[in-house]
Amino acid sequence: MRQSGKAAGAGVGLKARHYQDILAGEPAVGWFEIHAENFMGAGGAPHAFLERIRALRPLSVHGVGLSIGGAGGLDRDHLRRLKQVVDRYQPDLVSEHLAWSTHRGRYFNDLLALPYTTETLDLVCNHLDEAQETLGRSILLENPSTYVTFTESTVAETDFITEVARRTGCGLLLDVNNVHVSCVNQDTDPAAYLDAFPLDRVREIHLAGHALDTDGAGADLLIDTHDCPVAPPVWNLFARVLDRTGPLPTLIEWDNDVPEWAVLAAEAARADRLLSDHAEARHVA
Repeated sequence: MRQSGKAAGAGVGLKARHYQDILAGEPAVGWFEIHAENFMGAGGAPHAFLERIRALRPLSVHGVGLSIGGAGGLDRDHLRRLKQVVDRYQPDLVSEHLAWSTHRGRYFNDLLALPYTTETLDLVCNHLDEAQETLGRSILLENPSTYVTFTESTVAETDFITEVARRTGCGLLLDVNNVHVSCVNQDTDPAAYLDAFPLDRVREIHLAGHALDTDGAGADLLIDTHDCPVAPPVWNLFARVLDRTGPLPTLIEWDNDVPEWAVLAAEAARADRLLSDHAEARHVA
């Protein structure tokens, strides 16, 4: 029988190397997130394992290829395949990125930043409206990690995201690591960013690791790598968010150099402890 609960507490991204560990006993996490593009085939081992895991825990579907900010129209075939995954597994949450990754039928292996203008705002809102109408449900839009800014931008990122949510009715996925990465790269204050972010629209949180590099001028440059534990500044920002939002479904993203199951589960347990502490504090208050 399919598990009927809702995604709550801490979850992790579902990885093939962990299938057997997850199915060997009661999963030590509250929910799992999948990348939609990994399950767009009709059958095979990935679906066989996912059906079994979906019976144990709620799911979230995270898209990486819809190209919400792409200059052309949405790829209707890709959107149709996304709908098939969503209809098949009935996830609690569906999310995509505020980014673009396609051009003239070509897919790029990256999530690329957008200029924040009124023209881009119209484009993103139109694409979100089309996607939500096709899926028959709300999509959560994720804030990006950025390495450059555009001179033609006329709207602050937080204002842009606020207006997208207002016009389309979408929810938001707040990636706290992306906030830290972007603010370090652009020499801005992450606390001020969060103060301006529409936290009332956030329905899911992402936490992840990043790598430290330097730019051409020798300044710190953070890369959103998802290949290591969550860094202390990101944990601190996460606690700051929870002070205002209370507990929300929170995902540990670890997509590269994926560790053993016990290591990933321990990261989720740390997030769960913070979520529980904030839930208890709000209950007492």
